[in-house]
Amino acid sequence: MTDDAASPIERCIARWHLHLRGQLDGGLDAMLHEECVFLSPIVFTPQHGREITKLYLTAAGGTLGGESASVTDAVNDDTAGGFRYVKEILQGNHAMLEFETTVEGKYANGVDIITCDDDAMITEFKVMMRPLQAINAVHAQMKAMLERLGSTPS
Repeated sequence: MTDDAASPIERCIARWHLHLRGQLDGGLDAMLHEECVFLSPIVFTPQHGREITKLYLTAAGGTLGGESASVTDAVNDDTAGGFRYVKEILQGNHAMLEFETTVEGKYANGVDIITCDDDAMITEFKVMMRPLQAINAVHAQMKAMLERLGSTPS
């Protein structure tokens, strides 16, 4: 299947994987819709807009790498205990990507639920995680990372 024949969600997820490997020209700007909504497993309110979504995804990339320094390092090195997708479901303009990683030595399992428009731009990014101990560890690390990046969670 050529890229032109791929559905919007197939093109979107292919670009997402390139981004995770650090190989997408333009990074998140090249794939997030200006009015993208980010839904966090930790923050109660939806976060609206490309810039805040980039902030949260950048913070997550710096905290969910497992023993690696980042998700990009874990994906590129396939490090044991590092971030990796274990299942993908693509349908219509939606994708569910199940991931596993370790956070502060705790197993974390979650899903990224991604919605894109017909131009393969992400319009909604929702993250759900388990178990509670991992969520608590992610919460602490994300808060610290967001503070380093110049923002605090709302």
